[in-house]
Amino acid sequence: MPASRKYLDPDVIARLRGLELRARKVAAGFISGRHRSAYHGFSVEFAEHRQYVPGDDLRYIDWRIFGRADRFYIKEYEEETNLRCNILLDTSRSMAYSGAGRISKFEYAARLAASFAYLLARQQDAVGLLTFDDQIRTHVPSAAGRVQLNNLLRVLEDAAPAGRTHVKVLFHRLAEELRKRSMVILVSDLLADPDDVVDGLEHMCHAGHELILLHVLDDDEWNLPFVENLLFEGLEDDLRLLVDPQSLRTSYIAAVERFSARVQAVCLKHRADYVPVNTRDPVQAVLCGYLARRSGRLAGARSR
Repeated sequence: MPASRKYLDPDVIARLRGLELRARKVAAGFISGRHRSAYHGFSVEFAEHRQYVPGDDLRYIDWRIFGRADRFYIKEYEEETNLRCNILLDTSRSMAYSGAGRISKFEYAARLAASFAYLLARQQDAVGLLTFDDQIRTHVPSAAGRVQLNNLLRVLEDAAPAGRTHVKVLFHRLAEELRKRSMVILVSDLLADPDDVVDGLEHMCHAGHELILLHVLDDDEWNLPFVENLLFEGLEDDLRLLVDPQSLRTSYIAAVERFSARVQAVCLKHRADYVPVNTRDPVQAVLCGYLARRSGRLAGARSR
């Protein structure tokens, strides 16, 4: 078990027993058996080298390259590599928001990220982590094992909301950063220009990644439950606006629903998963509910 549990709740771990995260697509890096492989035949063929990260199996170090370059590189084989997953976590300033009595969107998102990392590590799959705001802040390449899980949990502990969201450029950079097709779990409030968000998601899917999008908003942002006049202050700019929430609620909720439906339509088009998340709901309920629904859909698809 990992030593650090700031974002890894024992109650969530207990609820994850018996649940799995399976790949939907035939993609490079998926193992034969648990996950369908893109490669066929009985031979195990060499695929590529990648730089060693702590936790990798020392048996696969290429000592000839070490002798020439004085650096450790791992041999990867097409039929031996497990599911490769990358978790993309939004750490922009807007993620710092929290409604009364609730944890911030960032803390909630970090718990989701930690839980997915734990689940994938338990499955012996490779998992990596990128944190971003208007640029990529940290990138831990995907790897398997307990050491890797501990590394990811430490990165999550050190992360904090800062910087502005700039998805028009960033989502394209994230898609290009992940050179190999993989499962991508994107955890974000998506608070940016809708056209930029949609364009970035399209690019992510066209790059061949299997996308799971967790759209995390506070209940205040989903439902605008305020009654009294309020002064709203921007978290990523200097905008201030005095409004009567009751007069805006109907049109506001309609706008949020239109945006959510637009993002969901993009995901459906590319067979990606869209999961709207309200931070008032327990993390374990959101996570386990999603995994159960996904497992049911995959089982149904295989039976047809």
